[in-house]
Amino acid sequence: MSKVVFFSIPAHGHTNPTIEVVRELTSRGHKVWYYSFEEFREKIEGAGANYISCDDYIPKLRPEDEKKIGKDFSAMIEMIVDTTVALDEKVCKELKEINPDCIVSDSLCCWGKLFANKLGITYICSTTTFAFNQYTAPKMKQGFKEIMYMVLGMRKVNKKLEFLRSHGYDVKNFVSIIQNDNDTNTIVYTSKEFQPMIDTFSDKYYFVGPSVADISVEKERKAYKKIYISLGTVNNKNIDFYKNCIEAFKDDDIDVIMSVGNNTDISQLGNIPENFKVENKVEQVKVLQEVDGFISHCGMNSVNESLYYGVPLILFPQQSEQGMVCRRVAELGAGFVLKNDKPKNIKEAVFEVINNNKYEENAEKLSKSFKNAGGASKAVDAILHLIH
Repeated sequence: MSKVVFFSIPAHGHTNPTIEVVRELTSRGHKVWYYSFEEFREKIEGAGANYISCDDYIPKLRPEDEKKIGKDFSAMIEMIVDTTVALDEKVCKELKEINPDCIVSDSLCCWGKLFANKLGITYICSTTTFAFNQYTAPKMKQGFKEIMYMVLGMRKVNKKLEFLRSHGYDVKNFVSIIQNDNDTNTIVYTSKEFQPMIDTFSDKYYFVGPSVADISVEKERKAYKKIYISLGTVNNKNIDFYKNCIEAFKDDDIDVIMSVGNNTDISQLGNIPENFKVENKVEQVKVLQEVDGFISHCGMNSVNESLYYGVPLILFPQQSEQGMVCRRVAELGAGFVLKNDKPKNIKEAVFEVINNNKYEENAEKLSKSFKNAGGASKAVDAILHLIH
């Protein structure tokens, strides 16, 4: 029996892919501890792991902080350092008691990596985005605001690194915290066919495909084509965009399911047409099995789930990482880029995707590559191989 500890950030797109890996580990008789947040407790315990709360240790996000997610580099480093130091005494004590064989930590949950290095525990990176190295990183194409955030924040970053070193963490620079290289054992939740520049990665990268829960729904016979609209679970409070979607399809023979996020007041959208079903939250993997197209912010988790079920996308990225995902989907012909959110453009983009079979055919090709990549079983095989 092996002992494995997981760390993740409080985000569905980074936690959800690991749940089936946890379930596979525990079903094989291994013990798992998972450092996470109350929102994910039920899923984690349902997969058979021991849940350990980090809610009291991570800095609370203010509304203005949420807008910087994925854009303000110095703010991200500050959050990583503050969280690591806040958790330091508790986690180091617990990890010494657990004595795990390895730590599997999300690529953005850098405190998991820092704890592993400090305590000399085998570290495995869990990457729910594309894998990045010196060749693929330039594809991120940071915008002006993101570059300015980074330049202006460097003094703050250096002070935070000194603070981290004073607590016993041997870090050379900020790059060593956030960047992996070809010597880092990494589980990547996509297929080799979807990963850009696959030939630049070493055999220490395990491309296992999306870890999607095996949930099937009985498909109904549809009178009209149906689309799904969602901007994800973080930066999703966008009343104008949702209103424009309503304007685009209110008079068309098309059914629409629109998920607007828990913080959006649906009453602010005005009159909801009969062909629209608007919810604060939906079970996405079920919805995707009944639609013909998906207007998405291009978060990796959403795109993976969409392509897993062979659903082509209308691509509307909100930040640089999502922009890279958007470009890859468009490059492989499984989606169409929405240039702006004017009702006319939304309508034209959707009808281009749902009426042109090539998008669905290309989405189905990627679906096959995802399902053939090995999934949670291959991820667990890799973890146990690296332990032993």
